[in-house]
Amino acid sequence: MKSNQPAQQFPYKTYLNILHKPLEVIDVQKLADACTDKWHNQTLCQVNESVVRLGVLEGEYHWHEHNDIDEFFFVLDGHFLIDLEDKVVDLGPRQGFVVPKGVRHRTRAPKRTVILMVERADIVPTGD
Repeated sequence: MKSNQPAQQFPYKTYLNILHKPLEVIDVQKLADACTDKWHNQTLCQVNESVVRLGVLEGEYHWHEHNDIDEFFFVLDGHFLIDLEDKVVDLGPRQGFVVPKGVRHRTRAPKRTVILMVERADIVPTGD
């Protein structure tokens, strides 16, 4: 899966391989605790046509959009901001938000934050 933009522009660690198969226990806390990257995304599992991804984040992502794919963000720990063109969505633990397809957005984490994302399996995380 490739973005139409050069990978070197994006200093994020993004792993699209599926880490767990059905019927395997997924220890999200253990995975998050082991992460030392500032911006780390790991696909945990596939559910039907979607994937569940773990994000351990600090800092900001670039502005982008997904023309055909919605994204769901759910905060487990920390503080997560989603910048939209007309407002900022401010999420804390156990809060979630859907960014609909075609909506330009940027995500930020002012401190180390752990989130789950649900997206279609063929998403290009850096945007279309």
